[in-house]
Amino acid sequence: MMRKLIFLGTGNAMVTKVFNTCFLIETSDGELFLTDAGGGNGILRQLELAGADYNKLHHMFVTHAHTDHIMGVVWVIRKISSMMNSGKYNDEFHIYCHNEVKDILLNMCEMMLKRKDFENIGENIIIHEIWDGQVIELPSFDINVFDIYSTKAKQFGYQLQFKEDGLMMTCLGDEPFNIGCEEYAKGSDWMLSEAFCKYGDREIFKPYEKHHSTCKEAAELAKSLDIKNLILYHTEDKTIDTRKEAYTAEAKQYFDGNVFVPDDLEVIQF
Repeated sequence: MMRKLIFLGTGNAMVTKVFNTCFLIETSDGELFLTDAGGGNGILRQLELAGADYNKLHHMFVTHAHTDHIMGVVWVIRKISSMMNSGKYNDEFHIYCHNEVKDILLNMCEMMLKRKDFENIGENIIIHEIWDGQVIELPSFDINVFDIYSTKAKQFGYQLQFKEDGLMMTCLGDEPFNIGCEEYAKGSDWMLSEAFCKYGDREIFKPYEKHHSTCKEAAELAKSLDIKNLILYHTEDKTIDTRKEAYTAEAKQYFDGNVFVPDDLEVIQF
């Protein structure tokens, strides 16, 4: 089976025409790894439309505590906990996040979930506190965790390396790149980078005021880091009808590698 990236959402926090940025990695043996979960129970619809099997989903990574990344995690926990309680999910579910995300998740779940669902947390649903520089060893890949040095809220990204062939994929989070993270991104086969809008539209969308970057900066970064494949996401949705073609065209002016601008539910095989 070919490995897959399945984009459940590709938009920024305030989008209405697409879902917030989150994605699945499907390994060659069919296991699923979820990164972030969007801003609400729309994550359940996206997972359903993607044909995701919850019994293949045992691990997820939460980058930071902004609403468009963390709120959907509560719904994923509720769904899996409910399946556990009805005997439809027979394994553990592991969530990896830094201390601030862990505290917020626990507080939200305690306040919002039914008692019987909340009681699975700490038993069959384990929220792991992770730290900068940690290596998480999973069956199909290792995850090298790094602090992205966010200017807004504490945020972690990761470099993921597959055990079967050494392929490396780096998730930079949703803020402009910090040179302190270079060791985790340099030479990666795949790099996932936020690109709030085209550089040509920067006066319209004001990405820098929101601590985001543009297609141009993401492409220049990919070139400087010797990246082979660049994925642009966490975008505005006002230009959704032309986004894929226009973003790709701008990025290709500054980067010679492959550029991908996925739509929601698009699958990239790698």
